[in-house]
Amino acid sequence: MPNEPLLARYPKTRPELPPRFREIYAAQYLDNRQGATTAASAAQRLERWMHIRVAEDVRAAGPAATLEIGAGTLNQLPFEPAGAAYDVVEPFEALYRDAPQRGRIRDVFADIAEVPADRRYARITSIAAFEHVADLPALLARCATLLEDGGALRVAIPSEGGLLWRIGWMATTGLEFRLRHGLDYGILMRHEHLNTAAEIEALIADLFARVEVRALGLGRQLSLYRFIVAREPRPGVAADWSQRFAA
Repeated sequence: MPNEPLLARYPKTRPELPPRFREIYAAQYLDNRQGATTAASAAQRLERWMHIRVAEDVRAAGPAATLEIGAGTLNQLPFEPAGAAYDVVEPFEALYRDAPQRGRIRDVFADIAEVPADRRYARITSIAAFEHVADLPALLARCATLLEDGGALRVAIPSEGGLLWRIGWMATTGLEFRLRHGLDYGILMRHEHLNTAAEIEALIADLFARVEVRALGLGRQLSLYRFIVAREPRPGVAADWSQRFAA
């Protein structure tokens, strides 16, 4: 049965940023994505766990047709073997335009709705992106329709909503942000991270018949990141969500 109380939360509304945050938002976003500060660089080293987990299937079995959601600066590509079609969904061209891995990309889409309806992927991947998506059920339903038979959704996310994750960002990026700007990083986090890890997991479990979860830490709540592999989309659920959350 669908989790109606959870589905009723969507689509979510992103909180507005105060004026001072809006002034520095673009620069802060690029700094985080590019590891340009001490805290961001340290975070990227920890995030290698997510990149490695997402790519371990193709490292073992060889390259496969892939669609990456929220590809950012294309920093997943160094972990992926070349040799198969690799498409990405990324709305911010400035992030990937000059990326060294740009030549490996077949097609770039600003939105998953732009992916041709007849295209199919052996794997759809995402690293630290699903927590940002306001209309996550619609995105997940679209992923389900784009997977080929036997394909897998491979998603790595921060453990948003968990104790260790909150302590981690408050003591690193949050502290650095306050020292640099005199502002509360929690306001920026609430603007960016609309979905908790528990919500993401629950939606994926509703949509897919086979779901595996691993965590970097001591269980889900005392973890920094989670890695989810989902297979066998439930056709009725995907169709229902596609209709219910149609733009």
